[in-house]
Amino acid sequence: MATHTTATASGSDGAQADQLRQARDPATPPEALARLAQAEDEVVRAAVALHRSTPAPVLARLLADPSPWVADCARQRNERDGGAPAIHPTAIVHPRARLGADVVIGPFTVVHDRVQLAEGVIVGSHCELGHPAHDPEQGGTLRIGRQSLIRSHSVFYEGSSFGDHLVTGHRVSVRERTQAGPGLQIGTLSDIQGHCQFGDYVRLHSNVHIGQGSVIGNYVWIFPYVVLTNDPHPPSEVRMGVVVEDYVAIATMSVVLPGITIGQGALVGAHSSVARQVPADTVVVGVPTRIVGSTHDIKLRDGSGASAYPWRRHFHRGYLPETVARWIAEFTPNQN
Repeated sequence: MATHTTATASGSDGAQADQLRQARDPATPPEALARLAQAEDEVVRAAVALHRSTPAPVLARLLADPSPWVADCARQRNERDGGAPAIHPTAIVHPRARLGADVVIGPFTVVHDRVQLAEGVIVGSHCELGHPAHDPEQGGTLRIGRQSLIRSHSVFYEGSSFGDHLVTGHRVSVRERTQAGPGLQIGTLSDIQGHCQFGDYVRLHSNVHIGQGSVIGNYVWIFPYVVLTNDPHPPSEVRMGVVVEDYVAIATMSVVLPGITIGQGALVGAHSSVARQVPADTVVVGVPTRIVGSTHDIKLRDGSGASAYPWRRHFHRGYLPETVARWIAEFTPNQN
């Protein structure tokens, strides 16, 4: 699967995310829930077990599910009208942690005291939320927005805030003082070093490293093995964060050097070393990078002859309908 066109998660993870959204949607009909109850992902089956519209025969089957966690969720659903958190018996949740309705906490996960999980958050197994910051003054409450999914073995430090619909891969690490808008996706094995800002609907593929002080705009795509650095002469105490403006795409295996700004809508080619400021809507490639043209000159390889950039003209998967409508209007010729 081509990494330059896919979402943050792999194809299978994307399918699981779609199943999970259906399993948590109050409008999902009982017959669809019955199908979802046979999903391979135990997180999806657990969500079905907690769904208020799951038919009794389906719930009865889930009571005998091979996953003890799913079976326990079904037992809890039998005992109450949904809404209370479903916490796996092996998980450790501090009594001062604040858990919203329909939160699911997976096996062997630890939730510290300075954690606030909004409605419908699902946390996989072996995660740690609210890990204490190295400097207590940098701490604070970790806030995770509604309907977020944190996959297994991920660690989030205290003192950060994430909007609704956060989605991670596995083994993600996020340090303190990270602020993000809604719809952030963080790929498997990615590392965010803290003191960073993310706009809305940023997509990080797997194995991405974001250095401290980075500022990333809205609707940015960062592909696998990209590194944003911050130390101009390592090792030192000097920190010069990278700025990535809206709609930028940074292709795989690229390195962005400290203090660089990548302008809105620019494209960084694969295996590049970005050592110079990048103007908006330009294509840069090489080590060090050089400008080779405008993004508007790149054509889609589908035979249409249409421009590939700005990518929001043609790529809409995973974005809100109102956002897509705004993009379509932006590129629709004025009929007046």
